Amino acid sequence: MSRTSVQPPVDAPDDAPSLSPGLKQRHLSMIALGGVIGAGLFVGSGTAIAAAGPSIILAYAISGALVMLVMRMLGEMAAAYPASGSFSVHSERAIGPWAGFTAGWAFWFLLCVAVGLEGIGAAQIAHGWVPGVPEWLWVALFMLVFTGTNVSAVKNFGEFEFWFATLKVAAIVAFLVIGVLAIAGLLGNDAPGTENLTGHGGFMPNGTEGLIAGLLASVFAYGGLETVTIAAAESEHPVQGVAKAVRTAMWRIALFYVGSMVVVVALIPWSDKALVDPDKGSYVATLEYLDLPAAGLIMKIVVFVALLSAMNANIYGASRMAGSLVARGQGPKVIGKIHGGVPRIAVLMSAVFGFVCVLLSYWRPDDIFQWLLKTIGAIILVVWFFIAASQLLLRRRLEREAPEKLVVKMWAYPYLTWVALAGMAVVFVLMAREEGTREQLYYAGGLTVILAIVGYVRQRLAEKK
Repeated sequence: MSRTSVQPPVDAPDDAPSLSPGLKQRHLSMIALGGVIGAGLFVGSGTAIAAAGPSIILAYAISGALVMLVMRMLGEMAAAYPASGSFSVHSERAIGPWAGFTAGWAFWFLLCVAVGLEGIGAAQIAHGWVPGVPEWLWVALFMLVFTGTNVSAVKNFGEFEFWFATLKVAAIVAFLVIGVLAIAGLLGNDAPGTENLTGHGGFMPNGTEGLIAGLLASVFAYGGLETVTIAAAESEHPVQGVAKAVRTAMWRIALFYVGSMVVVVALIPWSDKALVDPDKGSYVATLEYLDLPAAGLIMKIVVFVALLSAMNANIYGASRMAGSLVARGQGPKVIGKIHGGVPRIAVLMSAVFGFVCVLLSYWRPDDIFQWLLKTIGAIILVVWFFIAASQLLLRRRLEREAPEKLVVKMWAYPYLTWVALAGMAVVFVLMAREEGTREQLYYAGGLTVILAIVGYVRQRLAEKK
């Protein structure tokens, strides 16, 4: 592998061959960890706990197992075929150009809308600290900063994400340590025992419906793991880098998520109103319940950093995905132009789209903005489905044609791959059953079908030429 450019995999589509490798192993390792640690864990998990009660532990364990399988499959393909288009390239290789088109542009759309949502969340916190500056101006400032980091050398993105992720990981580790000490009654408090786990209605106070609601919420809280395989293509040693990052990140992510839920529901009653307070969330509510000084402010700073980190990572991921798609003939060529080893036009396009989503939250909050929110609701599941289907097909080809590329292997292939696909199908069915998620499934399904039709038509036209 050349150290001056990232080469596309042999016999793969031309995947942005002039991107410069500026990411180091420490960057990849922290991107893998920090990519899935966002405001969804720090704040959004409180709503899931209110729905599922203590059984949220089981919900996060189940969804975490599914995510670990998806990450392992993605790691296998990324180590064998490192490419900045990640699963989009794998889908194109395994299923066909229409699949790469569908998975890639759906993911780009998801990331751009997420950039806007994270900008709104961070601006609300900043506006609370400095009320004189309007929220939209805060968002513009954040967009400007992270567009700047992403249009320059990739190592700047890597450094930002490294320190952002380090702070998030440190906060979770500190929370877990404090939680274990509190559970043991070593912080001057009485040890809670199993009172909060089995009291207040029992382990599953809202029955299976509550567990299902918690499961659906937890599945989407894990989104973000894909970024490390996108970033690996711009590292000095992509194969070794992604293999190590995937192996070390999976169990840590499960520990952070499931461990955090154990601490929260063991220390604070699941019915506590502070858990669903959007200005607090599960971490702040728990620390304040323990009467720890300045807990609210400290965790609000951590949430603020988590939102900024997600903005930075999503602008990066969106730009690389768009650049890869265009390099493979799946979009306007101008978007994929490389300047200084960076697809700068793709960065600008992704950031502008994200900012437009922010403006729509002010201009059209009740129709267009709500449509955007509902449309991205199940996109990550669509992406995971393409990952599993691609791995199922590519693994056979790798074993037959290039077994030496299987640096990372999916466990118990093909059985666990089928288990993962079955798990995704179950989640789709559960979403269709729940009134609160049914619309999200329909809107996301509609976008996926439209992209698939466009991709298939493009493929057939290209085949006729």
